Parts: sequence; structure tokens; C-alpha cells
Amino acid sequence: MMEQVSSTNVAAPKSLEQVQGIVEELERLYPAAKYDLNFSTPLELLVATQLAAQCTDARVNSVTSELFRKYRSVEDYATASQEEFEQDIQKITFYRNKAKNIRAACQYIFTQHNGEVPRTMAEMVKIPGVARKTANVILGNAFGVTEGVIVDTHVGRLVRRFGWTQHEDPVKVEQELMGLIPREQWLSFAHRTIYHGRAVCDARKPRCADCTLAQLCPSAFKAP
Repeated sequence: MMEQVSSTNVAAPKSLEQVQGIVEELERLYPAAKYDLNFSTPLELLVATQLAAQCTDARVNSVTSELFRKYRSVEDYATASQEEFEQDIQKITFYRNKAKNIRAACQYIFTQHNGEVPRTMAEMVKIPGVARKTANVILGNAFGVTEGVIVDTHVGRLVRRFGWTQHEDPVKVEQELMGLIPREQWLSFAHRTIYHGRAVCDARKPRCADCTLAQLCPSAFKAP
């Protein structure tokens, strides 16, 4: 049974022209969009992405600038005490749970993958605390491997407003996007949509009057 559209979303039949138009305009607006967490290795990106849940990228980057100098390998995280690691990330929201999850993930990678972050979706999602969104972030940005579309809160909100999906479940949203957007654009589309969600298409008060996507968006001037 198809899910009902929430009262905050406006469903509309999507067309190839509308999808292409939005993708092209996002590319024009944010040609250099990228993932904003600082990292130099797949492991650093894994840790940063887990820290970033419900926390700003700026706060995460301020913490990881020191953290990554102290913890350089999976083994470093895996063998750290819970108490010490909590202290190292205490400026991050929900730091106790995140410390536990990161340590568990690194212990798994240390024992199951010889300390190397795996390079496939099937292997990534077996890591404790890693779902498809985090896996897509790491695979796409650290390895250049595109197996799906990053669906965070911004991407989910915007594509529902575009009328491309009625789903709230990120996995279902991702599957629909994979059928709409060419594979070579999956990663860049997500980055650009995140930028637009932060800059213009706010969750509570979207700036439709300033949005160059308004003429293509069925929710323009209708979404809260």
C-alpha cells in the first residue's frame, strides 16, 4: 500500500524535464559542492560522519582537528577506553553514545577487516552503527565508489518537496532517486541538494521567493 503524503508535502507527477531541470540548476548553483567534513583517510571520514549526526560540521571539524592527531589507526580507536574517548569528543552532541558506537565500529573493522575500512556497500553496512547513508558518504567521498545516493534530512526534505517521492524512509527515498538520476550524478546531486537545503530550502521557512528552483518545484510557496 502506498504511503500517504504528509500535509507538509505537495505531491506532483514528476517529468523527465522537471528532474533534469532541477539537477542542472543545482549544478549551476553549486558547481563545487562537496562533503564538508574534514578528513584525509577513509577511517577519518567514518569517524567524522558518525560524530556529525545531529551536530554541525563546523563543530565536528573543530574536534577532529585534534582527534585525528591522537587516533591514527583503527586499533587506536578500538583499544581506547570508553572514558578517555568520551573526554576526547565531549564537545560533540550525544558524545557518550557516539564514543561507544565508534569504538564498536573500529573493533569490528580491526577484527573482521584487518584494520582496513571496507570498500563495498555489503561490507560497510555490517559495521556496527553504519547504515546506507554513512556507507554512501564513505564509499563515494573516500573511495570514489558510487553504490547509492546519500539521503540525509536535507535531501529527503527537498526531494519530497520536488514531488519525487512520498516516502519518509531514507532507504525508500534512495531507491527512488537511484531510478530518477543518472548514476554518475548520484554523489554530486546529494552534495548540491544538501547545500541548497542549508542555504535556501529551510525545513521551517523555505525562502521560495529567492529560490531559482521555484518554477520547477510543486511545493514552492506552499511548504511551511
